[in-house]
Amino acid sequence: MALMPGPDNIFVLTESIAKGARNGILIALGLNSGVLVHTFAATTGVSLILKQSELAFSIIQYAGATYLLYLAYLSAKEKVEQFEVKENNELGAFKLFRTGFIMNLLNPKVSLFFIAFLPQFVRPESSSVIMQMIIMGIAFMVIGFITFSSFALLANQIRKPLNSLKALWLIKWAKVFVLFGLAVYFFI
Repeated sequence: MALMPGPDNIFVLTESIAKGARNGILIALGLNSGVLVHTFAATTGVSLILKQSELAFSIIQYAGATYLLYLAYLSAKEKVEQFEVKENNELGAFKLFRTGFIMNLLNPKVSLFFIAFLPQFVRPESSSVIMQMIIMGIAFMVIGFITFSSFALLANQIRKPLNSLKALWLIKWAKVFVLFGLAVYFFI
């Protein structure tokens, strides 16, 4: 699942190419910390409300789409300029973490994934169902963080060859296009 192309790993990749591995890893940490909230929601049954309530699902879906539009807007406003091939530490760690966390929380498809995915692997006869779901959620979080951090580190390695105004312009607008496209997809 963590390897599937989606807004999360595309955002980690583009941020890591443009601003360095540190930014990508902090965003990955936020994205995967949001998994704990989805795990809690699935474990306690809160996610079922999303599955059964079209209104609740729509509210979260539209909030997520709006947040993606906001990120697309911020990305479009970014100046395209060549960088020194070093870490860009302009954004604070908490802001990067928060961006990833909110992206994950406002993605209703993650909640639905946890409703459909986790229960398939629960064995009621083995031990506490809640404990099994928590362990699987934490495992998913760790796997996702390792995967996304690997993306960030790999993307950081290709920063130098991409350090031209034309390449950076293309990366910027690719990120804007992907975020905008995903927002439109969630609105539909």
